[in-house]
Amino acid sequence: MLMRTDPFRDLDRLTRQIFDTANRPAAMPMDAYRAGEEFVVHFDLPGVDPESVDIDVERNVLTVRAERRSPAPEGAQTVVTERPAGTASRQLFLGDSLDTERIDASYDAGVLTLRIPVAEQAKPRRIRISGGTQKQLAS
Repeated sequence: MLMRTDPFRDLDRLTRQIFDTANRPAAMPMDAYRAGEEFVVHFDLPGVDPESVDIDVERNVLTVRAERRSPAPEGAQTVVTERPAGTASRQLFLGDSLDTERIDASYDAGVLTLRIPVAEQAKPRRIRISGGTQKQLAS
């Protein structure tokens, strides 16, 4: 049996029950960086079933939604609830320089990774200078 001996933890639990903070959306921390010709974004989603993750792009807004369900069965008497449960959502505003048609998503060890390639038209390119004769202006 789990013993509850920390009065501050009990006070915190009571405060969460009163203000219903236990049912608020969970945090979704992320890291983002550019690696070569793609942007990489990692979202921490521990304990989330990959089937509950929804990723969509509308215009230049990428939205990630994930649901973490409580492991306690329906009707169980909860003794301690410290791990967040519920739905979390995060939006990223993507620049026009990214190719939103070719986003790759993978999920491993509680981390959702998105790879967003840089669009071809946004990649640096070399401009050739054509040679030719110099035209003389008529006076």
